[in-house]
Amino acid sequence: MGKFKDIWNREKDGNRVEQRSFLRFAIVITTIFLLFLFVKKDNVVRWIQAGFTLNRQERRIEELKQDNERLDEQIRLLSTSRDTLEKFAREEFGFAEPGDDVYIEE
Repeated sequence: MGKFKDIWNREKDGNRVEQRSFLRFAIVITTIFLLFLFVKKDNVVRWIQAGFTLNRQERRIEELKQDNERLDEQIRLLSTSRDTLEKFAREEFGFAEPGDDVYIEE
C-alpha cells in the first residue's frame, strides 16, 4: 500500500515522470469510468438485468407458441372428428349419452 501512496507524490517521480503521470491518469480515468458504469441511472447492472429479463421473456414466448400450436391442433381435431369431440366432452365436461352409467368421484 505504501507504493500506491507514493504514486500521488510528484516529488518522487524522478526520471519516471511520464510513466507515473500516465499511471495517475489511468487510475483517475478508470475510477471515473467505473463510477459512471455503476452509479449512473442507465448502468451496466441494469443492462445485465434487462438481458436476463429478455431471455426469460423469449423462453416464455416460445412456450406460449408451442402451447398455441398444441391448442390449434386440438381445435382442428375437435372440429373435424366426431369421435374426438365426444371423447373430449365426456372427459372434460362429464357428458354422457342416454343410457350411460355416470359415476362421480370426489
